[in-house]
Amino acid sequence: QVQLVESGGGLVQAGGSLRLSCAASGRTGSVRTVGWFRQAPGKDREFVACITRSLFNTYYGDSVKGRFTISRDDAKNTVYLQMNSLTPEDTAGYYCAADRDSYHSTTMDDYDYWGQGTQVTVSS
Repeated sequence: QVQLVESGGGLVQAGGSLRLSCAASGRTGSVRTVGWFRQAPGKDREFVACITRSLFNTYYGDSVKGRFTISRDDAKNTVYLQMNSLTPEDTAGYYCAADRDSYHSTTMDDYDYWGQGTQVTVSS
């Protein structure tokens, strides 16, 4: 089992920045990819970004490319999501997820473990 705990959400004005953290514990050696998804009220959960264990390859959803950066610190078993130039459309619950099998996936169903989420609210 892998446990994931997100932190760093909050209220920020449009144009501002936030950095989310996803701390992993348990059998972290079994994880191949860590991803971030988000879900706004009344909308489907959306892929935001992911990073692979090997090669540190990164992938981004179209709506966040050029604004968000995903990174990892294996010494701390933590994955970060740096979010810049935030807009009200980025308001959502942000969820960290871990995938044991795929080297990168943008699909929710591929991920095996999920955190409880952290809320990000961007005011206009």
